[in-house]
Amino acid sequence: MVEARVPTDEVTLPPDLEIGVATSSWQIEGASASRGRCIWDDFAGQPGAIVDGCRADPAARHVERVEEDLDLLGWLGVDAYRFSVSWPRVLPEGSGVVSGPGLDFYDRLVDGLLARGIAPAATLYHWDLPSVLQERGGWPERDTAARFADYAGVVADRLGDRVQRWATLNEPWCAAFLGHASGVHAPGWRDGAAAYRAAHHLLLGHGWAMEQLRSRGVREPGIVLNLIPVLAETESAVPAARFVDAVQNRLFLDPLGGRGVPADLIEGTRALTDWSFVRPGDEAAIAAPLAWLGENYYSVTRVAAGARTDGDDREAAGFPGAPPLRFAPRPPVTDMGWEIVPDGLVTALRMAEAALPGVPLWVTENGAAVAETVDGSAVHDPQRTAYLQAHLAAVVRARAEGLPVRGYYAWSLLDNLEWAWGWTARFGLVRVDEDDPTRRPKDSALWLRARLAERQRHPAA
Repeated sequence: MVEARVPTDEVTLPPDLEIGVATSSWQIEGASASRGRCIWDDFAGQPGAIVDGCRADPAARHVERVEEDLDLLGWLGVDAYRFSVSWPRVLPEGSGVVSGPGLDFYDRLVDGLLARGIAPAATLYHWDLPSVLQERGGWPERDTAARFADYAGVVADRLGDRVQRWATLNEPWCAAFLGHASGVHAPGWRDGAAAYRAAHHLLLGHGWAMEQLRSRGVREPGIVLNLIPVLAETESAVPAARFVDAVQNRLFLDPLGGRGVPADLIEGTRALTDWSFVRPGDEAAIAAPLAWLGENYYSVTRVAAGARTDGDDREAAGFPGAPPLRFAPRPPVTDMGWEIVPDGLVTALRMAEAALPGVPLWVTENGAAVAETVDGSAVHDPQRTAYLQAHLAAVVRARAEGLPVRGYYAWSLLDNLEWAWGWTARFGLVRVDEDDPTRRPKDSALWLRARLAERQRHPAA
């Protein structure tokens, strides 16, 4: 194995900080013929929706290479692996008849993790809504929340005896607003009112799914958000920044904390919706006590007043009803154009603790798409290694502040289908190509493996 090129100023991993890696089903599994269709299959079929035109197959061929990937996780030495269950692999029609082979795959995955001493952490929804349910209206319809709760029960019945940490949803802001307002994610809608309905029904589905999980004896049910610190570039941008914060963060934190939809957001969206889809009893269901909260952190959002001058309104469209705004990231940025701000992770964790005091926190995704070079069997990605080191150091600082951070998961184990960016953006610790499924650990993977091995040698450090 090649040696990693690593920074000289290393971070020491606390022995009680759970370290893992994360993936999601549509991005890595492939083998779409063995499951039902989902909205990302349909979206990928629309010309121009995916930058490079890729589809769900072959992805990273995880279904056919699962044993190899399990061995890779064992080699890496992680404590935990966060994966998502494909709803249409388990329920090809979204509800009703359960796919035995689909559940068998996740059985093999969970058993393989446990056999290697790796804790499985399951996410029930990472954006792959069955197409059949989308044809019935998708997340803007209340019935989808009920079908999601049923699905949660089906999966927990099979895996709940071995998987203790469950996330109901991954980043419901993305599913609601990138999917239904800006249209850059599946299902590709540009309907602001529908986005707010979708957001509420995603949270309602979460609440109902929590009930199903707990009824099966699951001890650690929670949810994963992408909380983003919002910064106003100028005084004139403050109103827009407040609105962005309401949609990005408080629309999810406040209902989860039992405070309901933020009053200022209701007032600011009167031209779009009257919020009559929020029914009696919904707020109590959504506020079901959380065993933990996941935070997917990548960047901060800097808001400037006034619309973009190039006519591209997709970013602002993700915040329906907002005053005219544009985003103004400062260098350095990743290949995604996302500003690199490790201290922003501490800010995001403070936000979570303030909104949901006492709830244990996990950093469930953190990573970067950056330049890398391939040199034979070696893959050099020094920027990613530095990024991971800086953000792990931020986690250590957050813990020193007293924030209840229990774990950190790097995104992602493998290069994969980066949603609308396809194969053009690489987040993996391990190199995978669309036309070459060979798993090649990058320097960042070697660096993380070395840190985990060092912690094992000196557990009390």
